[in-house]
Amino acid sequence: MAANYNNSAWFYDRLSRIVYGKALINAQVYLLGFIPPKSKILIAGGGTGWILEELTKIHPSGLDITYVEISANMTELSQKRQTGQNTVAFVNDAVENVELTAGFDVVITPFLFDNFVDKTVDNVFNHLHNLLKPEGLWLNVDFQLTGQWWQNVMLRSMFIFFRLLCGIEASKLPAIEKRFSTAGYSVIDNKTFFGDFIVARVYRKLS
Repeated sequence: MAANYNNSAWFYDRLSRIVYGKALINAQVYLLGFIPPKSKILIAGGGTGWILEELTKIHPSGLDITYVEISANMTELSQKRQTGQNTVAFVNDAVENVELTAGFDVVITPFLFDNFVDKTVDNVFNHLHNLLKPEGLWLNVDFQLTGQWWQNVMLRSMFIFFRLLCGIEASKLPAIEKRFSTAGYSVIDNKTFFGDFIVARVYRKLS
């Protein structure tokens, strides 16, 4: 069963700020600066939709955004966001189940892959890979372990909390960098946040 954040929609953003300050937001906002004007964008797992308002601050118009979120409550919150003159199509479903036309300029996956076991990661990754056009940008932000003991403690606590509340299937971080490398992506930029526990990376699809 796919993870669903309906139960946490009403407090998710507040909880993230209590635990991480603005680190989760800053990591995602950092990536948005790489998006070219007039891009066709796929956001997979956008949560409460604040990222749409941050995108609109950079590009008040000209973007064609497909916003996919499995939680109906999260989607409802997202639809209330200010999106300027940009076009936004909201899809309430698991992204791997959504049939979309390939040719996106940008794919954004904010803290998406840490919800899944390896088989699901492969399905989601391959689906998104096929939707992104050659030379397109994939903006990914997620947690990583760099050998500091407190990272393991926080990560274990998060997995337990969201498995109980939202039914996520994962209990460890996937080897997502390896998947990007195997699929022929190059890293064109990256930045870490919150003591290197959070990493934002800009990938370019080479073929």
